[in-house]
Amino acid sequence: MTAEDTQRLPDLGRLRLLVKLQRLGTMAAVAESTGYGTSAVSKHLSVLEQEIGVRLLRPVGRRVRLTPAGERLVEHAVAILASVEEARAELTGGAEPAGRVRLASFSTAVEPVVLPALSRLRERYPRVEAEVQEHEPEQSVHLLRSGGIDLAVVYDYSLVPRAVPRELSARQFREEPLYLAVPAGHPGAGRPVELAGLPDLAATGWIANSRGTDDDELVRRVCAIAGFMPRIAHRVDSAHLVNSLVGAGLGVALLAESGIGRSRTDVVFRPLEPLAGTRRGFLLTRAGQWSWPPIAAMVDCLTSGSRLPRPDGPGSPAAPR
Repeated sequence: MTAEDTQRLPDLGRLRLLVKLQRLGTMAAVAESTGYGTSAVSKHLSVLEQEIGVRLLRPVGRRVRLTPAGERLVEHAVAILASVEEARAELTGGAEPAGRVRLASFSTAVEPVVLPALSRLRERYPRVEAEVQEHEPEQSVHLLRSGGIDLAVVYDYSLVPRAVPRELSARQFREEPLYLAVPAGHPGAGRPVELAGLPDLAATGWIANSRGTDDDELVRRVCAIAGFMPRIAHRVDSAHLVNSLVGAGLGVALLAESGIGRSRTDVVFRPLEPLAGTRRGFLLTRAGQWSWPPIAAMVDCLTSGSRLPRPDGPGSPAAPR
């Protein structure tokens, strides 16, 4: 590498400022988080544009937004900075992780998965702060791609695998069996469900999720295997409300193990045979960010005691498309 080539390499500090701008949204927020003045941040990013040789920012009113080239550079910068941090940690033994992780999770994973992980985080990594938001997987994917969050707990069904956008990376860490929730007085309520017996529920209303399409599709595919088209009668967000609707005799539902109301006496949860598949839990982040110390700390706490021995495995979501 010649001296001229070295001079053309972008400065890592300026790359960090660009990544922060993409995450935080404004020059003022970047300045506040770094201790620089706003004018200094602007100057550094202007120099970065000169180093790269393309426009990275465009004015929008009194603010700036990243151009497509700027967004693309952020993707590369995240991977570059993560590699640098990983190499530094490997060579020096690393320091205690510190920083903030913005974590999104779907509702039924918050209590059984996220809350215990936050307790472990407080004990193991006291300098890492977690900000938790509740979102369905589709919204979490959107927020990851736009820089609104750093890490997401999402799910899919083995019968309805989720495609992962190319700029994101997934790790599976949980797998749960599925149950058919029926009213306590329903015929056959005390027996496991065989798909051959599902057509008896063809005239029954089914309950699905109002904020995502995966639950509808799961119900349709399970019922299609059994040979009939289901009628979706209700769509609600809360697993508690799903249980209540079933208990009131207003429908039946497919629920993962973490969504069943164990203390209820008005609902019976019948195990489904393996052909119905499972619900799988995944962690999602932007490609190249797994080794960022705060995310690595959060992942460690989320995967401790999970149902799978490894976070990676053959049952991963569908390939990017």
